[in-house]
Amino acid sequence: MTGKGLQDLIRVEDRFYILASSSRVDDRTRVLKHGDTFAVLDRFGDIAPVGLGELGLYHQDTRFLSRFELELGGERPLILSSTIKDDNTLLAVDLTNPDYRRGDGLVVARGSLHLSRERLLWGGVCYERLRLANYGGESIDAALEFYVDADFADIFQVRGVKRESEGRRLEPAAGEGQIVLGYEGRDGVVRRTRIAFAPHPSAISGSGARFDLHLESRRRVEFLLTISCEVGEERPRIVSHDESSSQAVGELRAARARDCQLETSNEQFNDWVNRSLADLHMMVSETPQGAYPYAGVPWFSTPFGRDGIITALEFLWVNPEVARGVLSYLAATQARTTNPEQDAQPGKILHETRKGEMAALGEVPFARYYGSVDATPLFVLLAGAYFERTGDRDLIGALWPNIERALAWVEGDGDPDGDGFVEYARRTPKGLVHQGWKDSGDSVFHTDGTLAEGPIALCEVQGYAYAARLAAAGIAAELGRAETAAKLTRDAETLRERFERAFWCEDLSTYALGLDGAKRPCGVRSSNPGHCLFAGICSPERAKRVMHTLLSPAAFSGWGVRTVAAGEARYNPMSYHDGSVWPHDNALIGAGLGRYGFRDGALKILAGLFDVSLFVDQHRLPELFCGFDRRPGEGPTLYPVACSPQAWATGAPFMLLQACLGLSIDGAGSRVCFRQPALPPFLEVVRLRHLRAGEASVDLVIERHEHDVGINVLRRSGAIEVVVVK
Repeated sequence: MTGKGLQDLIRVEDRFYILASSSRVDDRTRVLKHGDTFAVLDRFGDIAPVGLGELGLYHQDTRFLSRFELELGGERPLILSSTIKDDNTLLAVDLTNPDYRRGDGLVVARGSLHLSRERLLWGGVCYERLRLANYGGESIDAALEFYVDADFADIFQVRGVKRESEGRRLEPAAGEGQIVLGYEGRDGVVRRTRIAFAPHPSAISGSGARFDLHLESRRRVEFLLTISCEVGEERPRIVSHDESSSQAVGELRAARARDCQLETSNEQFNDWVNRSLADLHMMVSETPQGAYPYAGVPWFSTPFGRDGIITALEFLWVNPEVARGVLSYLAATQARTTNPEQDAQPGKILHETRKGEMAALGEVPFARYYGSVDATPLFVLLAGAYFERTGDRDLIGALWPNIERALAWVEGDGDPDGDGFVEYARRTPKGLVHQGWKDSGDSVFHTDGTLAEGPIALCEVQGYAYAARLAAAGIAAELGRAETAAKLTRDAETLRERFERAFWCEDLSTYALGLDGAKRPCGVRSSNPGHCLFAGICSPERAKRVMHTLLSPAAFSGWGVRTVAAGEARYNPMSYHDGSVWPHDNALIGAGLGRYGFRDGALKILAGLFDVSLFVDQHRLPELFCGFDRRPGEGPTLYPVACSPQAWATGAPFMLLQACLGLSIDGAGSRVCFRQPALPPFLEVVRLRHLRAGEASVDLVIERHEHDVGINVLRRSGAIEVVVVK
């Protein structure tokens, strides 16, 4: 079986292109995810080797299905609709038949058959229910065909990494209503894709299955498929389609039960928030230590330290359980020894972990990799923020040794030359050259565009280290460690003074992107100093100047703050880190502006990203988009290989709304505070339900007036205080 669909494809070297006349011409995909399994599908629900080639069913960083196509009567059906359910549990696709002809005669008129496809992921298995209904006046005879293949490519191969050698494909097996595709990796692990059909097909082979249909007028027929991903001796448990759906919905309902419920007077804003909530919960996977938000689909569907921490910070006021899971997981995986191949040093927090064949063989260093300079201080910062939000002394007490080890790294191996700044230089040639959040090879440079040579001290990392010390000081004081708290506070102030002297660029009205190995400032206007505002390391006078620089026409595109301002030597609005716009970056900048009382700046960023959500598919903010100036009547220019969904992009609206409202929560004191709250013109009313502070909760309505914002309490549960400071 080959299928007519592949006739629409043209291969040029390693890329597949589609004939302009093909029904495959479509730039939108559909994403499902559960645990370590995710699927990237076209809008028909199919998988074909087209475009950038990322479509597939993936499990533990391996593609278990690289082709899965449906044809009816030798033709691809026509699409009527394709949607992901609001809670992200189910893909629903409606299809119909084109005109079927024999010779000059019309055999079946277009629109006679309705095909309904429903697909979900649960426990390492993809479940599909396919229903066909004949609405025509005559019976229909046609062949329903499925074409399948599995290349078992490692996720890094799909991204374009070439391998010197691979494992071997096993001979496909077919029979008894099943197709089994297998691969024995060079890591010695056998991976299998098992596709089961009910009822059994009329014909089956290693490349597909065919059902010979005879469907009377007004009659219906149903087919059930399961596609299971098997690794070694592990066999996922297969349940009924109804049970898989029930379990998926139940798990999600339980996960969202403790969320603060957010609703506004703007239905489009509600759509953005609801999609973001659904995406965030879809990205969360259970680990032995608790829930952890995987970074992004398709390229980063795995735990990342930095991404998980920032996502937890963005979502902290809505539901601190995510932060709890992140802290517990990162504490459990904290480096205990020195390992140059992993860029690991005692106390360092994980950057990334992978489960695929290439990671297992060391072809990439990411089986457990610690090459990030910022995850370690951010871990301590999150611990402090979580403790303030919840008052959870039990968890923070248990984490204190991990916090001490992280601080020891910040002061020791993280500062190899002892100048007081945290720096990075990779220790393995396979690792990342740049180890801040902007980790592409050209992301750190000087005024003339010359690439900076390490070790490099990034400005935002010093801010994180400053905030980490203050956060740890607060924890230490609560744990009765007064001397430690005092020392950490003094160290933070010393760092702040050194930072102001070394990083401030008077001519740019902002802080240098970083210092290179010779301690020369990288005098570039970038978004990084916005993170310094978030961390609170900037003096109030200079913070105001940074604000103006970040919101200037060179830096603010109209949709958001660019990673690098227009006019800088390496500015390119189509680059990954040198002129693009990242939602999470803007969320942290907005939080920084709010911290210093610049509410109008936070409102401007919130409005820009809200407008982006109106133009993108499913109101889903991507990982990044291009930094071109906003043009009247046009939407933002998308970045072609951006992850969507991306965990820290899903958290952006929550952190930005918090910044606009000046919202803080004291969990131990059961106190909710709004400091100089503000709302944008498009939000007249915001309702918060079940906003928790400690064991108490409150329902609030926040209303925008011409020159003020009013906050009223609708319900209290427990002893909770609501304070508004204007």
